[in-house]
Amino acid sequence: MLENELIRLYFYFCECYDSDLQWYCQRFSHNITPKNEKLTDAELLTIYFYCRRYENKHLKSEIYDYARRYLLSWFPNLPAYANFNHRINNLSSALNGLVALQLDKLQTIENQSIGEISLVDSLPIIMCSGKRQGKVAPELSDKSYCSTKNLYYFGVKLHTVAFSRTKQVPLPEFMSITPASENDLMAIYPILPQLQNRAIFADKAYTDKELNKTLMHEMNTFIYTPIKLVKGESERLRQFKKADNDLFSTAVSTIRQPIESLFNWLIQKTDIQRASRVRATAGLMTHIFGAIATALLFWLF
Repeated sequence: MLENELIRLYFYFCECYDSDLQWYCQRFSHNITPKNEKLTDAELLTIYFYCRRYENKHLKSEIYDYARRYLLSWFPNLPAYANFNHRINNLSSALNGLVALQLDKLQTIENQSIGEISLVDSLPIIMCSGKRQGKVAPELSDKSYCSTKNLYYFGVKLHTVAFSRTKQVPLPEFMSITPASENDLMAIYPILPQLQNRAIFADKAYTDKELNKTLMHEMNTFIYTPIKLVKGESERLRQFKKADNDLFSTAVSTIRQPIESLFNWLIQKTDIQRASRVRATAGLMTHIFGAIATALLFWLF
């Protein structure tokens, strides 16, 4: 056990909780107060993220088992597993706020390495295969098709806008979730006004000529995507432009490739893509934002 890191995490979460996170998880009724309040929310967050960050335990059952075995002398008021699981899920809104705090701090720390090139993509988070009918979090999730995996699935998408950095993993700027069937371009519409004076590199799903014209004139921003085939275009004209289009598409794909590396790193460190064990909306939010917060701790600690 890394005692110094455990103490460091505890002070970090105490600071975050007192300054900001407490407002995301206020309890307004005695009827919803957990039976065991001797363990504070800051201590609960410390246990949860210590096990994920330093012990590679990502399931709540694994985290609880590790805490019972090795952290009980540090947290003697650890509640029963059912209470532990319930309280972690009740902190799902606080985890969302924690991710926002971490992104702001990282962008401040890495300010010198941030340029004017942004990368955009989405990551499918799979709750069950398309052969089954998903019943968890119907207000957030639905059925869609993932061309990368050649798979129909039920779940959500994690949309990410990240700063490109030379010889480094891209630094996330904005992260949000939508139902799986949500169009990728529509998902980033709300944040486009904040992406001024940018060159954005994305895949074909973000192609929109009219939007590009608007962004160029109003925000000095342009979205570069691989060339899509034009319906009804003659084969002769298509072959005439093929070499030029292929070179442009390859260049765009090469520049945007690091965001795929970011997603692969996120999956490797947190197993975020598999959400088949989720059984409630709060559990889904905890799974997603808990994984993102864990990954960002690798940069902060």
